[in-house]
Amino acid sequence: MTMAPDFTLPYIDKDKQLTLSDLRGKMVLLTFWASWCPDCSQDMPMKERLYQTVDQEKLAMVTINVTGRERQHEDAVRYKANFISQPTLIDRGRETYLNYNALGVPTTVLIDQDGNIVKQWGENLNFLSLMEAISPYL
Repeated sequence: MTMAPDFTLPYIDKDKQLTLSDLRGKMVLLTFWASWCPDCSQDMPMKERLYQTVDQEKLAMVTINVTGRERQHEDAVRYKANFISQPTLIDRGRETYLNYNALGVPTTVLIDQDGNIVKQWGENLNFLSLMEAISPYL
């Protein structure tokens, strides 16, 4: 298994930062996204429903806006405000996105309690395969 690259990134909507390694002990579901992306607008509502129902003590869900793929920062802020209640961070350009070898948006990464990448999906993620990957850990 591959260790998930650690990062510390600022929240899009508050003056705080989140460090991935602080979430050790929980499963983490990361989603890289951009506001203009049609696949993201299908992916994010599905993840929002999961976020509303999942035990957040066991599964931390975090989204990362890939600022290096955004037209304007305001687009991302507006998208987050309208569609995402999950904690949302902003990447430094594409730094974290590239550290995870992401090839497109959305990219979804499942990280286990020890910080290892369990599975990674591109825009082809379907809800069933996500649930199959998560359920053994919950």
